Amino acid sequence: MRYFFVILLVFMLTSCEYFKVKKTSSETILKEELETFNWNDVDVYPTFAQCDSVALKEEKKQCFEYAIIERISDYLHEEMIVVTKDINDTIMLQFQVSKSGDLTLVNAQIDTLTSQEIPEISNLLNKSLDALPKIFPAIKRGQHVTTEFNLPVIINVD
Repeated sequence: MRYFFVILLVFMLTSCEYFKVKKTSSETILKEELETFNWNDVDVYPTFAQCDSVALKEEKKQCFEYAIIERISDYLHEEMIVVTKDINDTIMLQFQVSKSGDLTLVNAQIDTLTSQEIPEISNLLNKSLDALPKIFPAIKRGQHVTTEFNLPVIINVD
């Protein structure tokens, strides 16, 4: 019987090695999480109140982009733009929506003919954005994040 207890004791002491828990530091977990993180996608795109009724993520993005393009187009149609040559141009606008929901025109790729015929086009584009309704910023993993968009705006002046 003694041998049995001795063998059982030796077995118990050596078997503890099998139950050791590997400790992982929070830095290691964070590093692994950041490696799998997709930085080019957000959980919820920036949006306007008018787009809240849309359920799908991509449709909300399209609604947001359409609202911006529509606002710019409406503003430019209201302005009395006089040109000497017909203009049919597509301007690529680069926007940034901040964490607080502020929209900023970062860059506008404007053709030289368009800039010569409408020298105030940059100012008109910036003014058209001033009257936009409140923007709700994009959300990534529960946090508000800054996002960028590239949108085409067609300028057609006869």
